Formats: sequence, structure tokens, C-alpha cells
Amino acid sequence: MLKRFIRELEQIRGRHTELVSVYIPASYDLNKIIAHLQQEQGTASNIKDKTTRTNVIDSLEKMIRHLRLFKKTPGNGLAVFAGNKAEREGQQDIGVWSIEPPEPLNTRMYRCDQTFVLDLLKNMVDVKEFYGLIVIENREASIGILKGTSISEIAKFESMVPGKIKAGGQSQQRFARLREEAAHEFYKKVAEAVNKEFLGVKDLRGILIGGPGPTKETFLDGAYLNNELKKKVIGTKDLSYTGEFGLKELVEKSKDLLAKEEITREKDIMDKLFESLSKDPEKVTYGKDEVVKALEYGAVDLLIISESLDEELIDKLTEMADKTGTKVEFISIDTSEGIQLKDLGGVAAILRYSLE
Repeated sequence: MLKRFIRELEQIRGRHTELVSVYIPASYDLNKIIAHLQQEQGTASNIKDKTTRTNVIDSLEKMIRHLRLFKKTPGNGLAVFAGNKAEREGQQDIGVWSIEPPEPLNTRMYRCDQTFVLDLLKNMVDVKEFYGLIVIENREASIGILKGTSISEIAKFESMVPGKIKAGGQSQQRFARLREEAAHEFYKKVAEAVNKEFLGVKDLRGILIGGPGPTKETFLDGAYLNNELKKKVIGTKDLSYTGEFGLKELVEKSKDLLAKEEITREKDIMDKLFESLSKDPEKVTYGKDEVVKALEYGAVDLLIISESLDEELIDKLTEMADKTGTKVEFISIDTSEGIQLKDLGGVAAILRYSLE
């Protein structure tokens, strides 16, 4: 339901900054939101462009009326959107949409833009697989996860490693040894936490490591991380920051690695399909009609959908899959494998059992 809601709103584009997005946190007073929107109506009267001004004011009015239908804010909060959905320029058809998200909203937001603000909802879409994030230097370290587009810090550590000082003779050697021992203990502490969080977790797709200076390489190359997790490391990146900012910077700088990972993932899915087609062809079907038939029987184990299909058909297929606990994978058309799937009718399935 949430995916379909998001896809519907993604299709709507404003001519100017006229689409209204409002996020209401759980337990927040609806009357305060309504009062705020009424104030925004007054502010919108100063918009120079007449069409934009009319669309914003009318959208806010429709949203206010919609919110008055609620006795109180739903348990997880509320996301509300309003705007002109008319496809032809010069026409007006103001729509209003609302949804209680599957997870509690902690953010209050009011925004007018050319598109609806949907990132908060996208982050709540049920994405099980994730990437582990490690940002480390001698003074501090953070462990986080990347799930979908959401980055969250799950652990933070501060070290007892002393800073570098100038000393001479015996004291300099002793200080260097103490510093090395303290760093070693700090790396062990971080690694133990990483092993505890990620080892044996089947939904872990990979690990990214970053940080300022050479510490990340020392940590990765040393005998700290479990060997199974070392195999999951897809790359390291030099960073300017640590902490939460470092986690965000690590993801931003790793876009190239993540793109390669996605291509590899799609290739693995399609390889699995073609291998099944070669070895066990009666357990593979493709094309809209054949796949729909298999879904109706509840026979589909893995449904593979090309992103080239129209939204209506995608909605139908995913709804049918949800009812029978079928795993769904989407394949882009940016790879040769994706083009092959498109040529097969844009949809294929690996079956739990033969229908013949």
C-alpha cells in the first residue's frame, strides 16, 4: 500500500513550487497544524504568480478541510499532501492525499515544492537488506547501517588513545608503544561491536569502511574483524569527518561502489533465472499472462519485474505476490540482463512447483 501511495504521488509535478507536503509527528496536536496552515494561506497570498498563488491557497484549504475530519493525530503520525493534479496547463484539479505511515513519524514538516516530499515515506518502505557502515580514526569510531536511503548510527565509541606529542629518547619510544597498545585495544573494542551487530546476519549485503587518515586500512588489515565480515567489505573511502557526518559522507563517496553492487545483484538474480530455465524449465515462467496465472495458483517463489513495466501492472503483480508471500525483485533496464528480461515480456517467475 505504501509503495503504491508513493508511486502515485511521484507522478504528479507542479508547474512551480505549488505542491504542499505536510508531515505531522505522532501525538502532535492537529489544531496547531491547522492553525499553521491557515497562517501559510495568508503568506501564500503574497505569491506573485497568480496561478501558483491560487493553487497553493486552494491546496491548503483542501488540506485543512481534510485534517478536520480527524479527531486526533493517528498513532504513527500523519503524512498529508495536496496539489493540482490536472495534467493540462491552465486547468485545476486539486487533490488531497494522506496516509498513516507504518513507523512513528518524528519529524514535523511543511514544504511547498514542484514535487511532493516523499523521502521520509520512502525510508519506511519495507527494505530488509542493508549495508554496514564503519567510520573509524584513532580518537573515535561509529557503526551505522544504510537501509534503502536511510542512514542511521547504531553505536559510537571514543578511544583512550593519547594524541601525538614530541618527546625524546626512551620516553618517546615508551609513549609510542603505549599509544600503539591503546589503539590496538580500541580497534578490538570496535571490531567486537561490529562482529556482534553484523556476523551471521543474512540481510547484510556488504560493508563500507571510511575515515580520515590510514586508520581504516590498519583496522581492516589487522586481525580485528571476523574473516567472514572481511569478505563482505566492498571498499574503503577517505573521509573528512567522523561520527554521523562521517557516516553520511561515507555513503555519499561510496555511490560508485553501491552502483556496482546493484548491477552485480541484478546480474545474480538474472543468472539464477536463466540457470533455472536451463536445468528445470518447468519451474520457470515468463510473460504477463503466464506469470499472472502462476501467481493466482500461489506457485511463484520469486517474482522478477522489469522497471520498464507500467505502474498499474506493477501494482497488480506486487499485490498478488504479497498475498502469497512471494519474494519480489525489480530489475532495471540499464544492463544487458535487464534488457533480456524486457524482451521476455518484462516479468518472469521462478516457481515453487511445476504447473504442468
